[in-house]
Amino acid sequence: MNGTERLAAAASRAAGELVAGPLGAIARWRGGKPMHPRGAVFDALLERHGSSPSWGVPWLDARTTDAVVVRVSRGTGLPAPLPDLLGLAVRIPGESPVDLLLTTAGQGPLTRLVPVPRRDAAAGYSSIMGYRSAAGTIRLAASGEQADAPSEPRPLAGRVATEGLRFTLSAARGHGPWRPFARLVLRAPLPALDPDVRFDAVRNCPPGLVADGPMARFRAPAYARARAASREG
Repeated sequence: MNGTERLAAAASRAAGELVAGPLGAIARWRGGKPMHPRGAVFDALLERHGSSPSWGVPWLDARTTDAVVVRVSRGTGLPAPLPDLLGLAVRIPGESPVDLLLTTAGQGPLTRLVPVPRRDAAAGYSSIMGYRSAAGTIRLAASGEQADAPSEPRPLAGRVATEGLRFTLSAARGHGPWRPFARLVLRAPLPALDPDVRFDAVRNCPPGLVADGPMARFRAPAYARARAASREG
């Protein structure tokens, strides 16, 4: 890491620390969730089929199906039908859980780094945050589709109607093209409206991927404050 990169890393960490305090206060008020306070949680299947050519990252190249938990939520908690930064969070349970956190964003080489408010849960999502890997810096994305193809967007509010909602998960190196590697299919909503599932995309990365870059350094302090607020609550 050269001098410019060290300066940028320090600036990202400092910005994260700056917002961590207010986010911690909001987290205590919202029961440990400073962002995405309201959402709906579902059983789902993550069907990984790999990409061609392969990535050289076993988790991206694997062919397997996992039973996962998915949370679809509104980022700032604005009431529907107002647009909001929608979140798509995926938890692969296990001794070392894997968390994916995606936000509605553009899908182009540069717009994939820019969050975009949406109304419809069947939208385009991006990790925005990069992952360091043997294949270089990787970002993840999800593009949604509704099986019954509604003519109008379905605003995400509370227990969102998601029958037939599924996503294609893709990965891209740097600003390169998206290459599909998995399919995510939402099934039944869990009995509780919004179980206490807490995701951490920085600590719970997929094997072979390491959260890296300005967004990872910015997020880390906020996650730490949110965890502390949850314990205090």
